[in-house]
Amino acid sequence: QVQLVESGGGWVQAGGSLRLSCAASGRTFSNYAMGWLRQAPGKEREFVAAISRSGGSTYYADSVKGRFTISRDNAKNTVYLQMNSLKPEDTAVYYCAATRIYRRDQYDYWGQGTQVTVSS
Repeated sequence: QVQLVESGGGWVQAGGSLRLSCAASGRTFSNYAMGWLRQAPGKEREFVAAISRSGGSTYYADSVKGRFTISRDNAKNTVYLQMNSLKPEDTAVYYCAATRIYRRDQYDYWGQGTQVTVSS
């Protein structure tokens, strides 16, 4: 079992930045690929970014490429999502997720989510 706790969400004006963090516990963090997904009101959950177990490979949705950066610190059991140039359409609940084998939209463990609100 892996427990995931997100933090760092909040309110920001368009063009601003936020950094989300996700602290993991329970199993060996470096055994898991990590992802960030989001769900806006009335919409389905969508993939945002993912990172391999070692951190050597990263993946992004086209909508965030060039603006968001995913990273991890295996010594701190934490994955991050740096979000720059935020847009109102980035408003959503952001979820951290873990999987033993990377699959873009399929994860075994989920955090509770953190709200990100971007005002125009």
